[in-house]
Formats: sequence, structure tokens, C-alpha cells
Amino acid sequence: MLNRVILIGRLTADPELRYTQSGTAVASFTLAVDRARANQAGERETDFINIVVWQKLGELCAQYLKKGRMAAVDGRLQIRSYENREGQKVRVAEIVAQSVRFLDRGNDNGHSNGGQTNTPRSTTNSGSANHSAPSYDDDPFADDTNTIDISNDDLPW
Repeated sequence: MLNRVILIGRLTADPELRYTQSGTAVASFTLAVDRARANQAGERETDFINIVVWQKLGELCAQYLKKGRMAAVDGRLQIRSYENREGQKVRVAEIVAQSVRFLDRGNDNGHSNGGQTNTPRSTTNSGSANHSAPSYDDDPFADDTNTIDISNDDLPW
């Protein structure tokens, strides 16, 4: 069986970082992903997909990703359900990230500056508590130096 999802999109807001009662970091954010084809009106629609990132990878995402930044997420689809305060059963679809690639370089205020920063370009959640270095193994885009110059004024959100 296979459950793998790969997405590329832009963050709609800064990631939210929380910690479980046992101290495990968990970050969440929403990725805006354009559909490949236009609708009947000739417009491209966008899907807003919830992403969950655990442990050190979640902390790195919260530290380096900001609203409008482009990211690639490789993970698995998870459907979970819970009862809300009104007692109704709610089903939630989300992607649990196993690796996240930061596709553009941003400065402290979220604007892309096209220059070098200390932002890791690729990270992988290995499940190991002592994993702290970004992983560049088997990454076909590791030598990609193309940058996207975009400001918050250019974003629709």
C-alpha cells in the first residue's frame, strides 16, 4: 500500500508552533496549491491544504517559513475525526509532512531578497531526536540557484 503526497505551494500565514504535553513540537500551516487546469470560466483554482509537521522539522518550519514563502512538502495524507464542542463529529484531512523543502529564500520580514541566507533549503524528518542538519541527499534541486522575486504586495492573500 502507498500513501504519499507531494505538494508545492505558498504559505497562507506564518506557521503555528505548539508543544504537546510531553514536550514534542508540532507546527501547522496551510499551503495554497494552484490546480493544474483552469475551470470552465478559464480561471485557475487554488486548494488550501492543511500541513502538520512534527518534532525538530516542525521547529525549523516555524523558524524559517513565513506567509507567502514557497515550500515543497512530501508526506502522507491523514484523515482524522473528533467531536467538536457542539457534539458533532468533524473529519479533517491533512498532510503529515515527512520532509519540507524551502523553495525560495526570504529575509526576516518575509520578502524574497534573492541573496544568500542561512535558511536551510531542505529538511527531512528522520524520526531521530538528534537530527539537526538539513538533508541534501537525492535532491535533484540541490544545486538550483534560481530565485523568485516576489513581495507581499504581489500575493493575493
